[in-house]
Amino acid sequence: MSRIKQSFETILAENKTALIPFITAGDPHPDFTVSYMHALVEGGADILELGVPFSDPMADGPVIQHSSERALKHNVSLADVMAMVRTFRKDNQTTPIILMGYCNPIEIMGYDKVAKEAAESGVDGILTVDLPPEEAVEFNTKLNEADIDPVFLVAPTSTEERIKTICSSATGFIYYVALKGVTGSSELDTTGIKDKIDLIRKHTTIPVGVGFGIKDGATAASVSKVSDAVVVGSALVSKMEALKDQPEKITDVVRSFMAELRTAIDQDI
Repeated sequence: MSRIKQSFETILAENKTALIPFITAGDPHPDFTVSYMHALVEGGADILELGVPFSDPMADGPVIQHSSERALKHNVSLADVMAMVRTFRKDNQTTPIILMGYCNPIEIMGYDKVAKEAAESGVDGILTVDLPPEEAVEFNTKLNEADIDPVFLVAPTSTEERIKTICSSATGFIYYVALKGVTGSSELDTTGIKDKIDLIRKHTTIPVGVGFGIKDGATAASVSKVSDAVVVGSALVSKMEALKDQPEKITDVVRSFMAELRTAIDQDI
């Protein structure tokens, strides 16, 4: 059983909602990423989403774009990100890790090598934003052979037919993008989110997580009522950006923010 599946089974059996934070690997300095990962888990994160820095992150808003820019100043590559995961695994063998990124670095490394090295590093899932199911057949095959879950996005504008196609390719969980636009957009419609998640659940039995627009404990708690997981990215990365010149201070901040979200989610269920 994959770490992602095991984690969700444990969380859902306890009638809880998973908390999945996103940070960009190498932001603001690669020497600190692993310590941030451990702090997120200590604060209450169930699964970690680790962004692979990319020069043109089209789905991401300014906050995460800037985090990629900061990481790329240190030349953080896909191979470096996998090395960070490998280091994290020395002390944590249980928390699932999902890499989120774009197709170019994967194409450059090659599907075989990405799948092989990701598995050896301790990666559990890969979400490639700009690789739709129709184009992902070969890569999915390699990931499945390596016991790595391919994670896919569903948009608010996705038709039911499109949702069926996406669900047929995804394992691990479905990532529902709660808002039209890029990460960090505002104003969540919880009723609309529930309706879309109900539609997704008609076509898959795997968990459904919700991201884009989760800003604080209140929004996290609201979304947790209708989803299996809450994904928080821009709000967390914003807190990190505020201390980009003092990276050693970020560890306590991310741990505290996770604890705040964890408490809000658990109290509201």
